[in-house]
Amino acid sequence: MKRKSVDPLYSMCVQPSFIIGTNNEDGSYNFAPITWVSVTHEEGDGYLLVISMFGTKKTKLNVIRTGIFSANLVSTKMLPLMDYFGSKHAKDGKKNDISYGVSHGEVLDVPTLDESPWVYECEVARSVETGDSTTFFCHIKNIQMDENLSPKDTFDIDLTVLDPVIYSGRYHSLGKMLGEIGDFYD
Repeated sequence: MKRKSVDPLYSMCVQPSFIIGTNNEDGSYNFAPITWVSVTHEEGDGYLLVISMFGTKKTKLNVIRTGIFSANLVSTKMLPLMDYFGSKHAKDGKKNDISYGVSHGEVLDVPTLDESPWVYECEVARSVETGDSTTFFCHIKNIQMDENLSPKDTFDIDLTVLDPVIYSGRYHSLGKMLGEIGDFYD
């Protein structure tokens, strides 16, 4: 394989897509698409969801104020909703021009999207400012998954069933599951 070098532009960073749910000061909910999401290991068996938000969007301010949020994995069926939330801003008023179901977290007081097949309920452990972005390192307090998923263990999550949206300047999806760890090494 021959490779070429390209500039490190935002669109060169392949990212999973989430819709972040927070509570506004008046108790109403707020949702915004965020694609700067990953995970890192903490002490012992702990993992932290890592999420970065740019600018002064309402969602970021809510996370700073409350310290909690939901991260709703976006499936391809949810693309119209993600696109809507990305196009409509909280400063323009409530985001209710289209219908969508909202529930509350099982462990934290956070709004969750009924349509999401995988939801993290998170509490901020610490944050780091980098320019106009804030990166939040968060304890995962609960994971809600579609009841039709029945993984044997933590390595048995079939992402093709979750059908997540991957973002790199454009929306993408996954093709098929290729195998498990160890299936390709002789």
